[in-house]
Amino acid sequence: MTEKTKFSWGAATGVGSLPGGDAREAAKTVTGSFEDFPHLFELPARGPGADMIGRGLGLLVEMYAHVEPSGWRISDRPGRDTRRARSLLREDLDALEEFTQDYRGPLKVQAVGPWTLAAALELRNGESALRDPGACRDLAESLAEGLRTHLADVRRRIPGARIALQLDEPSLTAVLRGRVRTASGYRTYRAVDRQLVEAALREVIGDETAVVHSCAPDVPVALLRRAGAAAVSLDFGLLTERDEEAIGEAVEGGTTLFAGVVPSTDTELSDPAGSVMGVRTLWRRLGLDPGTLSRSVVVTPTCGLAGASPAYARAALAHCVRAARSLAEHPE
Repeated sequence: MTEKTKFSWGAATGVGSLPGGDAREAAKTVTGSFEDFPHLFELPARGPGADMIGRGLGLLVEMYAHVEPSGWRISDRPGRDTRRARSLLREDLDALEEFTQDYRGPLKVQAVGPWTLAAALELRNGESALRDPGACRDLAESLAEGLRTHLADVRRRIPGARIALQLDEPSLTAVLRGRVRTASGYRTYRAVDRQLVEAALREVIGDETAVVHSCAPDVPVALLRRAGAAAVSLDFGLLTERDEEAIGEAVEGGTTLFAGVVPSTDTELSDPAGSVMGVRTLWRRLGLDPGTLSRSVVVTPTCGLAGASPAYARAALAHCVRAARSLAEHPE
């Protein structure tokens, strides 16, 4: 077992985004809900630069982008949109630092992954960066360098934290299967070679303890493991039989499962034990030791909570904690 797989995760955490635009309130909610595994939140309701893609572009080194009506497009120099993205990130870090004084334990920091970023970023001609292998390579290198600086800043601000990097890759399956549409919408970009996808992820992950998140179907669990991910985060309700087999192999190999079992939009929440019943059932079906559940599973919402009401978001985070406690206390 590697040092990455030995990382001591908390029992429950959030995926990333929250509703609203108040950074201090978000930091208070996250640290109050997850006393043993808080995370750096995103507040996309504040507009461009606060969204997942904008934040990722603000992390890049010597690469810049600006907002067009169609989305984010590459630029020659940093402009207002880049400065805004970086300013919003500093605001969020300031708030998180304030509410994590003397904190010691795991802390999750989210960032968009290189392939979802490439799928969303437009080149100067309006086409996706996916069209240009050189642009994809440069983007991954720039993101990797920017993340090292970003994580060093987080470690300086919260010295007692053990950092886990979460890469958000909701577009990864579409990239691998050639399902990302061109600017016209009439065609799709060619599928990217799996070895290139894996290599870029490996470069961005580097030596960090990383979890890769996707709320899309058919998450390529084996590829993510080969790329260096210590954990995989997914929407548990989208699992297929093939996914389950891959998860069984991953868990037996020391990979942690971030199980998205709590709905990410307003709904009536079931009892905590019911929320994780599917996880227990999967363990039995795969013949895994129920005693490993609390060590191998982190309970999360199915995806980010940006589309939820503030009241539901708080309830969902608290529900994750109670569901994780139920899993630990009653594994069978």
